[in-house]
Amino acid sequence: MSFWTEATSEPKRNFRFQVQITGFDSDSIVWWAKNFKTPSYDVSETTHDYLDNKYYFPGRLTWADCTMTLVDPVSPNAAALTNQIILNSGYNVKGKNTTPSTMGKANSVAAVGSVITTIFNADGVEIEKWTLQNSYLKGATYSTLDYANDELRTIDLTWRYDWAECDHAEETKAAFRDQFRIPSS
Repeated sequence: MSFWTEATSEPKRNFRFQVQITGFDSDSIVWWAKNFKTPSYDVSETTHDYLDNKYYFPGRLTWADCTMTLVDPVSPNAAALTNQIILNSGYNVKGKNTTPSTMGKANSVAAVGSVITTIFNADGVEIEKWTLQNSYLKGATYSTLDYANDELRTIDLTWRYDWAECDHAEETKAAFRDQFRIPSS
């Protein structure tokens, strides 16, 4: 039977998500997250020419950057939290600190903690969770201030990570196994 004709089937919806950044000192749930581009990847390829034919082989998988837009509330101050991540990563504001330091991966990953995006169904039950592994803040762009614009101030963040993990609810795993006749482990 077709998915669309079953009243009990429901597609995942883009607006049912929650972001957590465990490195924030306050509550790790980022309720001011406006959007989040979930992880994506590309697989490189190599070719082999033989006579009059070309053969393709998969190469390495590379994870693409993730982006997120935050609304910048007064409290908690998203701009201050974002800037604190960079300071905790080892960035030294010139003239503010006499101890020389530079950013490193260990400090950068520790400053962020985990970036976790959870997707829910209509009943608020978790159905999918993405976790960026060894993630760090790669870039931040603050919205342009403009007297003619009355929209909310935002911050666009870019996350770099080594890999992502996607966990699915047990009923989703079971449905996938049944559909493709995969034995349960």
